[in-house]
Amino acid sequence: MFPNRRSVLSAMAANLVAWGPATAQEDAPVVAAASSLQFALEEVAQAFTADSGMSVRLSFGSTGNFARQIQEGAPFEVFLAADDATVMSLDAGGFTRDAGRIYAVGRIALVAPHGSALDVALGLGGVRAMIEAGRLTRFAIANPDHAPFGIAAREALVTAGLWDDMQPFLVLGENVSQAAQFALSGNAEGGIIAYSLALAPEVAPRGSHVLIPEDWHTPLRQRMALLNGAGPVAEAFYAYLSEPAAGAILERYGFVLPGGG
Repeated sequence: MFPNRRSVLSAMAANLVAWGPATAQEDAPVVAAASSLQFALEEVAQAFTADSGMSVRLSFGSTGNFARQIQEGAPFEVFLAADDATVMSLDAGGFTRDAGRIYAVGRIALVAPHGSALDVALGLGGVRAMIEAGRLTRFAIANPDHAPFGIAAREALVTAGLWDDMQPFLVLGENVSQAAQFALSGNAEGGIIAYSLALAPEVAPRGSHVLIPEDWHTPLRQRMALLNGAGPVAEAFYAYLSEPAAGAILERYGFVLPGGG
């Protein structure tokens, strides 16, 4: 019998090497950011510090979990979500200064670790072939209950007619960064992760990837906002995210800027 999902997660997590968070001054404002931004935002924060002499601390996780923490009073000053609706909901609840703005549109990618039998060049058709051949055992996505990139992965699998067939094989990451670790650890045949993570120099050498068509899922319009109580350093970082230097970094990681093609 295929082991239950919790035991698979525990076994796989034990073999993972974490892709560590950024560090900065302890008194710097904390920025809560969707884990799809992990490597891109670390570069943006470094550029911000180089240009301004100011620092921020970055905390990466799932958008839904961050929203709950913000509602419970977590001391974040800037929030970069992986979707549009979460920030709009927080604004309606009075947790943000305003509705913020869209800072990027994300994409998802099918990935497979080196040595996997999954041929990503075939797209999700390669996943179907693995199922039909009885060769698929584990496939990772972010948890669609609270991670927008997990929702997009589920929608893509539904579009491909694979969602029901995938249920015995799915391993759910707490966020899309953890899903990427599971997918590329060698303990799974592959997964669906953020394109930005697939392109990251720390991740790309671990396997191969292919973009999933953008019309196979709801667009990942990613919105950010200043939270109530944000100070001047947080305000400066929020403004910096609209500057060309920050935009160039986001584009290099596969994000589409507002108004971009």
